[in-house]
Amino acid sequence: MQVDDALLTKLEKLSFLKVSEDKREEIINQLSEIVSFVDNLSELNTDNVDDKFAMSDEATFAREDVAFCDTQINDSILKNAPQSADHFFIVPKIIE
Repeated sequence: MQVDDALLTKLEKLSFLKVSEDKREEIINQLSEIVSFVDNLSELNTDNVDDKFAMSDEATFAREDVAFCDTQINDSILKNAPQSADHFFIVPKIIE
């Protein structure tokens, strides 16, 4: 996959982020490196690897699921949102 200015512009639109002009080239280079690394993973031969392969035979530790709500955390996150109301993000409608 080729990472270029057009792709970066599309990613900006999808993520609602804005990359400054002086950082565009640096971001394109970093994204290109990431994509190249991921492309290397596709070259690995995994034909004989079990689908349930894990590095450890021990079960994954599961913590007790306890409901917890700290409104200070919610407020600190929402203060960075462009729009919010009633402790929710307000986002543009994307499905018609």
